[in-house]
Amino acid sequence: MPISIGHPTAPSSAIAPGTDCTAAFRAAYENRYTWDPGFGGYQGRAVWEQDGRRVEGQFQVGADLKATVQGIDDAEIHKAVASQLWEVAIHRVRRSFEQTHGENTFTAGDTDAVGTEVIVGGKNTGDRYRIHGNVVTMVHRHIHGTVVTIFTESTTDTGAGYLSRSYTSQYADPATGAGKGGRSRFTDTFVPLGEGGPWVLSERVVEIEAHGETPAGRQVFRFELLAPLV
Repeated sequence: MPISIGHPTAPSSAIAPGTDCTAAFRAAYENRYTWDPGFGGYQGRAVWEQDGRRVEGQFQVGADLKATVQGIDDAEIHKAVASQLWEVAIHRVRRSFEQTHGENTFTAGDTDAVGTEVIVGGKNTGDRYRIHGNVVTMVHRHIHGTVVTIFTESTTDTGAGYLSRSYTSQYADPATGAGKGGRSRFTDTFVPLGEGGPWVLSERVVEIEAHGETPAGRQVFRFELLAPLV
């Protein structure tokens, strides 16, 4: 079931600014839901909808996490469907905290309604996070010459870690802070693949705000008839 993240203005568990918060950040990092190393892949029907138009095809996500989509001839829609599958899969890869953050340091900043700020030093200096309890509620990362800022508003509890349910994403120029494109809002629905199977995406709604001459838009991606690869 989706769980809203409470955002008290001054959590009793607030970490003192300027102190090392590696343990708290590690706990939130390790609470993210990831697939078991033996993940074998899955398949199903992919449906894309926008402005009354519906396109349907088939897909597979292999054990190597590579997504293939068939039956969708429109190149842009094909790419969009494959991109959602890839993006979800890449975030389910299980990497230890040391593998991902072993060359970083973590210092607590202020605590606000979103959570306690985690200021990154070391290899990824300039990145920032916020954590509330054992959930990463904000990500601010430099990626390929741009900055992406993600706010998580609600989560799904799988019993083996959390998945983001509703969240926003905004790309910006790292030098000026000016937005690149409109802010995107995502609403994700995950389901377990069979009894005790891995949790996989069954629906993603993407709503993009208007930006400049680009109008607002809404796309729906549905993944149905889900089954493990055999």
